[in-house]
Amino acid sequence: MGADALIGTEHLDSATVHASCIALDGKALLIVGQSGSGKSELALQLMAFGADLVADDRVDLRLEGGQVMARTPQAIAGLIEARGIGLLRARHAGPVPLEYVVDLDEAETARLPEPREIRLLRQSFPLLRAAKAPHFAASLIQLLKMGRVETEWPNA
Repeated sequence: MGADALIGTEHLDSATVHASCIALDGKALLIVGQSGSGKSELALQLMAFGADLVADDRVDLRLEGGQVMARTPQAIAGLIEARGIGLLRARHAGPVPLEYVVDLDEAETARLPEPREIRLLRQSFPLLRAAKAPHFAASLIQLLKMGRVETEWPNA
């Protein structure tokens, strides 16, 4: 499922997708994957590092002025599932411009992966695959804060 769940959204102006979404510094990160893949778990880890919840389980996306904005469906605003604990209340943000998409169904095996992208709502976004490493959530926080260096290093 993962990024495949976004197929068919590339020519739309709005969509509600099965995903989780967090925001940091005015940038949203959309987390996609099959049920049970860890979307809420990763969102909770990112929230522990200071991110705010946009939405858990369902995310409303809307093209506004050339930007895809992520927001919470009102019925689930400020709620996130913590498996084994239950529904938790959370500070929520939104609408927030979408910046990145993470696909938990695809594992990243490259140490320095080539950039990938995905199209949704007439826009292109960097697509990241899940890195099965303890630093993954911290790395995503740093990505949201400062961005990514291209894989070709400048000559010294």
